[in-house]
Formats: sequence, C-alpha cells, structure tokens
Amino acid sequence: MNNNTMLKTMNNHSFVDIKKHMVDDKSIYDMAEVFKALNDPTRLKIINILIVSELCVNDIANLLEISQPAISHHLKELRQLKLIKYHKKGRSVFYSLDDEHIHPLFQQCLEHVNENTKSYC
Repeated sequence: MNNNTMLKTMNNHSFVDIKKHMVDDKSIYDMAEVFKALNDPTRLKIINILIVSELCVNDIANLLEISQPAISHHLKELRQLKLIKYHKKGRSVFYSLDDEHIHPLFQQCLEHVNENTKSYC
C-alpha cells in the first residue's frame, strides 16, 4: 500500500480522492494564460463592450479613447487565446466574443468584486 492512500487531510479527505479531482497541468497552464490576458484593465473593458455589441476596431478605440494601434495589440492578445473572434465585412473587421463562456466568466468576476467591496460593518 502506497503512503498516499493512507494520507488524510485535516477534514478527513484522502489525498488520492483529492488528486482524482485535480485539473491536468495543461488545462491549468491554459487557464493561467487566460487569466494573464484578463489581467489588463483595457482588455477587460474590451470584453465588457463586446458583451454588448460586435464592434470594429475604430469603434472600440473611440469608445475606450485609446489609439487604434494600442487597441489592435490588445485585440490580438485576446484573439490568440480565443476569447474574441473577428470577421471581415468589406474593408472593416468586426470583433465579438468567441463563445458563450466569456460573458459568464466576466459576470462572475464582476459579482465577486462587487460582493467583496460591500461593507461588513
């Protein structure tokens, strides 16, 4: 019998049972990359406005009052992680959220932040 099968946590869960529920290293790495990309206020603002509407780069730049080259850099980062996608209409490129997971992720983070800023007095 392996020592790991006998080890227990303080609340009596076996280490083996806990290890069965641990996420694989590649998924953890990929998740860290997503959180790294979201560790930028401008990128979070981009996600926020793309929740509302599909927009072209110039509209995003105007809404956020940031230069178009700077916005393009952030859009590239978000695109590489499949957080947003784009399609072309004529000469314009329109951006939108890549899938249905992005909005709830943003919303849960916002709820978490708002919950933690409430006064507990």
